[in-house]
Amino acid sequence: MFVATLVASAALSEGDIAESVARLATAGCAPVDSKWLDEGKAADIFFGSDPVTARAVLADVGDKVDVIVQLAMGREKKLLIADMDSTMITVECIDELADYAGIKPQIAEITERAMRGELDFAGALHERVALLKGLADEAIDRCRTERVKIMPGARALVRTMKARGAATLLVSGGFTRFTGPVAEEIGFDSAVANVLEIADGVLAGTVTLPIVDASRKRAELEAAIEGGIDRALTLAVGDGANDIPMIQGAGLGVAYHAKPKTREAAGAEVVHGDLSVLLYAQGIGSAEWVID
Repeated sequence: MFVATLVASAALSEGDIAESVARLATAGCAPVDSKWLDEGKAADIFFGSDPVTARAVLADVGDKVDVIVQLAMGREKKLLIADMDSTMITVECIDELADYAGIKPQIAEITERAMRGELDFAGALHERVALLKGLADEAIDRCRTERVKIMPGARALVRTMKARGAATLLVSGGFTRFTGPVAEEIGFDSAVANVLEIADGVLAGTVTLPIVDASRKRAELEAAIEGGIDRALTLAVGDGANDIPMIQGAGLGVAYHAKPKTREAAGAEVVHGDLSVLLYAQGIGSAEWVID
């Protein structure tokens, strides 16, 4: 049995659900039942076959509706592994940090190309960090305090999953000076990221090797699986090309407001809503969310 979870940014109607059921029936997906997760906001439709076709026929249903299709069994996950920049927070930290050095446009262009998969991640990281050489160390803390905002739905997602027994890991190609406080604020169990090297109170223009890149992100997922978590019960979410191996290795891999290459590679995506869509995808309605 499969389930298609529909989550509206604004409102989900009975008509949207009926239309979705009809589309599934016409496509031969054998719809069985539907139910509200939160009336007017999110609903599940259970069906018997062909999830690939189901995802295609439901892609444009309703008004700004995200649709996640997966096996019904095992939909509630036991591991969340998540990217940070533009996923768990609303900004790219290195771009914002570059603003304190007066070179944000230059850095942001490189970041955008790297996240789209147009540049080698490692090369782009070293190039950007080198451009920050000489920036005062205290700018990192200022940047974190003044610029970093938590993504809507992040706290509810992480804290609810933890309360229900899941492990949570923040894994970032960014920097520990950001991931540590962000992980603590959101509620992650642990965090992995790159270390910016400091010399005489300023950025040295280098990071400690080896770097956290796409392969390291995937390795963290594999380590959790080797530690006993069923791959089918893992959830990975990210937005950039360096998240693709991690996303493709998870039981449910989600591209979140992602770059085109990442969207193409992922088995699920969130285009309209916030991170709470991933709670609905697990069959968890808002009455069960842990907010504080």
